[in-house]
Amino acid sequence: MFRLSFLAVAVLLGSPLSLLMAAVDWPQFRGLQADGQADWCEAPLRWTTTEGIRWSVEIPGRGWSSPVHRDGRIYVTTAVITDGGEEGNPKADRSLRALCLDLETGRTVWDVEVFKQDGASAPDTIHQKNGHASPTPVLADDGRMFVHFGHQGTACLNMSDGAKVWENRDLTYPPRHGNGGSPVLVEGRLIFSADAESNPFVVALDAATGKVLWKRERPETAQKQKFGFATSGVFEIDGVRQVVSPGPGAVDAFAPADGRHLWRVAYEGYSNVPNPVMAHGLLFVTTSYDTPDMYAIDPKGAAGDVTDTHVRWTSDTKAPMTVSPIVIGAEIYWVTDQGGFVTCADAKTGAVHWSERIGARTFSASPLHAGGRLYLLDEEGKTHVLKPGLSFEKLAENDLDDRALASPAPVEGGLLIRTESRLWRIGK
Repeated sequence: MFRLSFLAVAVLLGSPLSLLMAAVDWPQFRGLQADGQADWCEAPLRWTTTEGIRWSVEIPGRGWSSPVHRDGRIYVTTAVITDGGEEGNPKADRSLRALCLDLETGRTVWDVEVFKQDGASAPDTIHQKNGHASPTPVLADDGRMFVHFGHQGTACLNMSDGAKVWENRDLTYPPRHGNGGSPVLVEGRLIFSADAESNPFVVALDAATGKVLWKRERPETAQKQKFGFATSGVFEIDGVRQVVSPGPGAVDAFAPADGRHLWRVAYEGYSNVPNPVMAHGLLFVTTSYDTPDMYAIDPKGAAGDVTDTHVRWTSDTKAPMTVSPIVIGAEIYWVTDQGGFVTCADAKTGAVHWSERIGARTFSASPLHAGGRLYLLDEEGKTHVLKPGLSFEKLAENDLDDRALASPAPVEGGLLIRTESRLWRIGK
């Protein structure tokens, strides 16, 4: 419920300062509303590895969870090899860890082991865009945080010192390529998808105890592949909250209280990664692999299979397989994984305004809207800065010269960018 609580208080107080204070925390994947919006952040336009950097620190091990922060502290997860094996060996023993860093200095406040991962329990192969610590932590407003390592388990920690409150390692399933999707917190439930090689499901844990409250198998689809990695969205639809979960073969909506299946839109697609976003009364979902499409769905009054009745438009114009979309004003923007094409379209109709190549790049990180600019981080560590609008305008390109898949997080006056080996605070 924290996703709405800060903004609700700010609105009740009627104070611009309250709105600013609500905005400066970034407690989950893609922020307070999970949509990449941080227009309050005056992020810089230009930087290099030596200029415009407040600090950078090495992060031990390997992990692609995006940085999150609250009350002056940053939180990330990582996986550290413990048996002397090589980083490229998926079957090496690993320590699955959570770290807390000071936002002002980058100093490590605490570094704790959450789980020991026996290499025998790891997938035989890990996709180059994935790893052993890919899901992003969730920070609650009561001093607790939730970390998720896919089939290896989920845990609740105290944000103050990293002490473990509870753990759940009972949800075993056969993963494909590693772990990916992040959990969401709603109505006292920690909800995530487990779209494995077989019998994919969505599950809710009691945020207080870690016990399973409900577990719902995906409705059967005719997909050739059944796995996916998407982070669910939580939206108020028809006056009630719904968990919207893209998966193999369809996007499904569930009631957070009991997991009751509400509606679905079927499509051809699997290995889903982008998280859904909602604007102008429409839900935007991508079908992912092999031939991606962007779907705009009107969820009002949806019940059962609404594939033929509630899809308002679709687009196959360089739609993404990995990168989440973002809506700025009346337009929606998306980025291809390969080739570096950015597309701008009318969010209500899908009419494409422009589709331009910003470089022969690969992308995994989701876009960020900060200070009136659009920030796009490619896998080479270059951040492309665009001016949102009906015509294409590139403002800057900034290179950190290190592989990057995690999504940037805004802070006051700057950005947090996690690359393969380091965490950077860009700006003042």
